Amino acid sequence: MSRLLTTSNLSRRGLIAGGAATLGGLLVSGCNRLATAPTALKLLGSAEGLTMASQRFILSGQPLAREFSAKDISANFKVNGSSSADSDEYSALLASGFKDWKLTVSGLVQHPLAISLAQLKALPARSQITRHDCVEGWSAIAQWTGPQLGPILAKAGLQRGARYVVFHCADDLEPSLDGTGRYYESIDLFDAFHPQTILAHTMNGQPLSVGHGAPIRLRVERQLGYKQAKYVMGIELVDRLDKISGGKGGFWEDRGYEWYAGI
Repeated sequence: MSRLLTTSNLSRRGLIAGGAATLGGLLVSGCNRLATAPTALKLLGSAEGLTMASQRFILSGQPLAREFSAKDISANFKVNGSSSADSDEYSALLASGFKDWKLTVSGLVQHPLAISLAQLKALPARSQITRHDCVEGWSAIAQWTGPQLGPILAKAGLQRGARYVVFHCADDLEPSLDGTGRYYESIDLFDAFHPQTILAHTMNGQPLSVGHGAPIRLRVERQLGYKQAKYVMGIELVDRLDKISGGKGGFWEDRGYEWYAGI
């Protein structure tokens, strides 16, 4: 399935996008003053989606993010974002050791799923030692272990219109445009079926700590840290993002961050 999702359709999109994406890249690399001018910013903003499509075409062979050895694991790995999920629902689950936690898979799927933590941990797992790059300017290396997202989505069966995977999390933050502060994030099917995209339940050989997203967090290794959603409760397959919360595809995206955070 991942081959079908990442070759013919994406290559056509990438070929169309290539010219505008190259122009955007030249503006950024060639002249900082030009790139900060209002007209140039408008041009770059309109070309953002094309740039992503061009990168998708170039990367259509599904290359892996760099993986490291155990000796490279960082002694300290900062807790990015929240140190705990601020919701009554999460507090109750944490108190029970996540005994009643279930990952739901819903939306544009043929077979909605509800997977317990024990069932998730029993699935075939991938371990990878990768670098986490935070938009705040720090990086750290850790080992992450958990099942690949792709086979879980395949088990649910995608309906024809499914285009994006939305991760609904337990954390309640400041109110967003729809009046809620529940954290969420999203990726496209290209990243969803990438072999390094996993639902990590283990970090450096130990169950995830609360600060690092227990019981599971998303690892989508070719994107920046804010895409690695913590405290994941549910996965929803959708055809569009503009009707979810602030409409930009993620909690931070609704507040001005880029939706595509590829590095």
